[in-house]
Amino acid sequence: MSATTTTSRMPPAPEPKAPTGRRDKPQKWGSPVTYFIALLFVGVCIAPVLYIVLGGFRTNSQITTEPAALPRPWVVGNYVDILKSTVFWGEFANSLIVAITSTAGIVALGLMVSFVIARYDFRLKGAMYSLFAAGLMFPMVIAITPLYLVIKDLGLVDNLLGVIIPQIAFGLPTTVIILVPFLRAIPNEIEEAAAIDGMSRLGFFFRMVVPLSLPGVVTVGILGFVGSWNNYLLPLYVLNSQANYTLPLGVQVFSSQYSTDTAKVLAFTSLAMLPALIFFSIFEKRIVGGLTGAVKG
Repeated sequence: MSATTTTSRMPPAPEPKAPTGRRDKPQKWGSPVTYFIALLFVGVCIAPVLYIVLGGFRTNSQITTEPAALPRPWVVGNYVDILKSTVFWGEFANSLIVAITSTAGIVALGLMVSFVIARYDFRLKGAMYSLFAAGLMFPMVIAITPLYLVIKDLGLVDNLLGVIIPQIAFGLPTTVIILVPFLRAIPNEIEEAAAIDGMSRLGFFFRMVVPLSLPGVVTVGILGFVGSWNNYLLPLYVLNSQANYTLPLGVQVFSSQYSTDTAKVLAFTSLAMLPALIFFSIFEKRIVGGLTGAVKG
């Protein structure tokens, strides 16, 4: 009887909550006009790239008779000839050296400058940040003539350093604007706790600041690499000998030498822009995430 009494006094089991239904609601599609405009923009961006890549698999007669058709048959000889060329790989190596060195300089110097602006208080701090922000409105094409004179006085004409150093300088404004919000968002309590533990400011910078700002660092690194790889104007002014040419200059020279062989020119252009496209496509999400974090910061 006691068991019966105990059972009768037990509270009833809670009834399962009814699902809210948020997950069951179908997502609403946007306006068809919006999707049409988006697809139109995507097509405008992708169509020239596809035309260049596919054009390298065609013959000159195919390009002349049917400019918009697919290759029939597919010709791989154009790409094979370019990949066998020592000139192409020499220009590829120059572009790689310039891009990697410029990116390393942009990231290292930009991170240090951003750390000082974001974490320290000093006179003219706002003016320094405004100066870097104003650098975004000062493109290289405006300063190319006085920049060339400075490079000439330094004896860096026809030298890869004459391209690397200015690219680092012109890449710093974007880097600072992106990284300063990341570094400002680091709580002061972390820095205070690190100081209590006996960590120096330099140790705090390398052991705490760099890992916490890694999304922004990756973003500016990708932007710096792609911008350096595609830079054409500065190498055009600085580099004179073909042994020092980067790939954008190599495309121009190759187009002049083989102006009658359109298919081979398209193949060379495709291989020249392919590394930047692949690099950008792989790290596209990192760029979006880094820029989003910079805006939130």
